[in-house]
Amino acid sequence: MAKKSEKRKLIGLVSEESGERIYYTSKNSMNTPDKLSLRKYSPKLRKYVLFVETKKNLGRNEVKPKK
Repeated sequence: MAKKSEKRKLIGLVSEESGERIYYTSKNSMNTPDKLSLRKYSPKLRKYVLFVETKKNLGRNEVKPKK
């Protein structure tokens, strides 16, 4: 089996107009260190809007320590 790479991070994309987080994708943080912004379809607004990468941690990239 192939190993999971630590360079690829899971990120959430937030709509600039409505503020909803619909799309999730992964990016290689070594190749693209700046924030990702994509034009994607928003079903709430029913049009294409700009989605930008969130800076919040989604909790899926790191293993949480046991208490």
